[in-house]
Amino acid sequence: MGLFRKKADPITNRARALNAEILALEARIKRLNQQVQSGQGPRLRSTVYPAGTVAPGKSAAAPAASEPIFEEVGKLAESSESAVTPQHFNELGVRKFDLPAVWQRLKDYFAPRPQSNPKLINYLAAGSLQGLRPLRYEKRVARNRFFFLAGSVGLLFLGFLLWLFAHRR
Repeated sequence: MGLFRKKADPITNRARALNAEILALEARIKRLNQQVQSGQGPRLRSTVYPAGTVAPGKSAAAPAASEPIFEEVGKLAESSESAVTPQHFNELGVRKFDLPAVWQRLKDYFAPRPQSNPKLINYLAAGSLQGLRPLRYEKRVARNRFFFLAGSVGLLFLGFLLWLFAHRR
């Protein structure tokens, strides 16, 4: 009698599976921590050099820099200009018509905009935020409202037609 049973929610099932994985990983972390504390863990090498020795590549006489060192950062406009070559211009110095670039700009213009926060969209769709209903519920409410209003308008129209045919004679 599966007629009155609620459908299995795939998001709830996935949440249960992830919680089980989290518990298994936490148990593994706890076990590894106990091994490290008891001294059975892997031996680790120290990256500290003995006193009086210098790391390879460093000189002992090099003074520490007192001022920060700044690097040149290229501007965004310069990086886009690097794609412009002399082949993009004709003999008079006027830029040639670039059909592939126009096609790409046209595709970019009509392409769907990227979501501003895809993680938030997923949370809203799944109903993971406290206090917000999932979109599935909202869609079902909107669908039921549409069916009710369409049925009401249909009944009104049928009543009007019946009244029209009754008073026609």
